[in-house]
Amino acid sequence: MTNWTLAARAAKMNPSVIREILKVTEKPGIISLAGGLPSPKTFPIESFAAAAASVLANEGASALQYAASEGHAPLREAIAGFLPWDVHPDQVLITTGSQQALDLAAKVLIDAGSRVLVETPTYLGALQAFAPMEPQVVSVASDDEGVLIDDLAAKAGSGADKARFLYVLPNFQNPTGRTMSEARREALSARAAELGLPLIEDNPYGDLWFDKAPPKPLAARNPEGCLYMGSFSKVLAPGLRLGYLVAPRQMYPKLLQAKQAADLHTPSFNQRLVAEVLKNGFLDRHVPTIRQLYKRQCQAMVAALEKEMQGLGVTWNRPDGGMFLWLRLPEGMSALELLPRAVERNVAFVPGAAFYAQQADERTLRLSFVTASEEQIQTAVAALAAAIRETAA
Repeated sequence: MTNWTLAARAAKMNPSVIREILKVTEKPGIISLAGGLPSPKTFPIESFAAAAASVLANEGASALQYAASEGHAPLREAIAGFLPWDVHPDQVLITTGSQQALDLAAKVLIDAGSRVLVETPTYLGALQAFAPMEPQVVSVASDDEGVLIDDLAAKAGSGADKARFLYVLPNFQNPTGRTMSEARREALSARAAELGLPLIEDNPYGDLWFDKAPPKPLAARNPEGCLYMGSFSKVLAPGLRLGYLVAPRQMYPKLLQAKQAADLHTPSFNQRLVAEVLKNGFLDRHVPTIRQLYKRQCQAMVAALEKEMQGLGVTWNRPDGGMFLWLRLPEGMSALELLPRAVERNVAFVPGAAFYAQQADERTLRLSFVTASEEQIQTAVAALAAAIRETAA
């Protein structure tokens, strides 16, 4: 019998709580407020069909061939062009989803035992990407405006224990939906520069604002001190698995080498397809329709919560964009223990504990409002309230 010996890092790899919960949503009748999936209503299928025909007719051989690891040049130029600060296309690295961008950053920046700073709470997928590199992940205290600057300075470390970077999602954060204020961004950018602390800015949701665009990115304030990540998953389609990194020039070569080792390059056809779709200002016309849809659904969820959660001691925030809302249960209640009762009533959510690197708040949970209809949202929130009442009884 063959005995396979696993690498020590394999023990650090854990299943995604969200992916496991998504299996539950396959049960007939379940209304899922769990997954961070964009609404299929937003997928520009006809535009993709026309772009695919054009790419295959005019660039078919190149589109189906191996390609440069850096990415398709016209796509890199388009990305550099729409970012709100001076970016050269040579700083743009196309990745297979922004999740790969996290993986590449982890491989290049983290040694075993390295101190890594994250918000409280933070994106679960980032924690998963960092974990195999065996870092010491430290949570920085955070409020509704983002990380607290004094706590950041206290936890940045020094010497051999100095943090390698702070990972942050300033816009409509996953999981909380909060947005970092202009004042906090300025303070964070200035303090990080003062500390010599690199920032990793993850921005998959920044275009999904409802009424007003968020403040300018951290990367626009200190480009040399920030690694910026973006994605086409939320504004076009996640099945393309197309994201990108914008890196300081000194960082780019090592990230490129990590990319080459990982998958050689992101699919050529997908890159050319998106480059074709982006022509003639397509996003400027398409993204506002996503904003309008998500705003209506968010308003429906807030209205349902206000109606159904009266007197239950439940609190929640009101996002200004994105896909998520953050809810906190009454004292003494656990979201993980609540979940089975909710599923019995045909509604699913994500318990918040999975999003904490340290000292998880068991009372929190994440709700996504973008894939359910307004009617389904009302039904699901009513069912969730019934489950909370039963648990509290």
